Amino acid sequence: MIVSLELKNEIFKIDLSKALDISIALNGEGNNLIAWGLEFPIIEPYKQDDFIGKVAEGASVNFNNISFNPHGHMTHTECVGHITENFYSINKELTEFFFRAQLITIAPEKFQKDLVISKKQLQYALGDKRPTALVIRTLPNLREKLHRKYSKTNPPYLLEEAALFLNKIGVEHLLIDLPSVDKEDDKGALLAHRAFWGMDTVVRRNASITELIYVRNEIIDGSYLLNLQVAPIENDASPSRPVLYSLVRR
Repeated sequence: MIVSLELKNEIFKIDLSKALDISIALNGEGNNLIAWGLEFPIIEPYKQDDFIGKVAEGASVNFNNISFNPHGHMTHTECVGHITENFYSINKELTEFFFRAQLITIAPEKFQKDLVISKKQLQYALGDKRPTALVIRTLPNLREKLHRKYSKTNPPYLLEEAALFLNKIGVEHLLIDLPSVDKEDDKGALLAHRAFWGMDTVVRRNASITELIYVRNEIIDGSYLLNLQVAPIENDASPSRPVLYSLVRR
């Protein structure tokens, strides 16, 4: 299905049959990605007395329990409630689901003993673009990201200056293919989270961060329509499925 959409006084054609899914799915096997020292997620049939919720075991339906943590097992979207004492739910704070998005690719650079994304890199990649949503693909971009064991590997992250820059230019939804926008072990500082959400200035409850995406190499950098959907769970973060659609000017 092809539809027309007006974005900032421009008319685009969008082919809804050509969705570009940039999420990483959860599975109950031993190759699921892991971060933050978690064990593997578990998907198993519910059991009670003689009942086993599995058709192959004689049940009439498959009836599974699922145990997982959205922050460390799959693509997830989080709101400011991730770092606040007061409870805020992504299911309540995310009230719009379609955004003009810009996809950029960045090779994290060396900073002290780490690899980071800097303000200068973002400025260069974005130029004069000021998207509502920003999708960051990092290099190297290997399919290993679908199954990587991130715990205690000190993955790349955003410098505070980079997150402040995104806040300043009005990026409301940040999507990245790393387990966090912050350093794995930063003693709880969470500088990039705090800067992006404006914790020391004006708190942006409407803003979201999506982590652990995967953008295939054949998806080229550029402007897209983003559909960002989360599971309706009242929690600071929820499993999510961000989908990109190419924009073609009419």
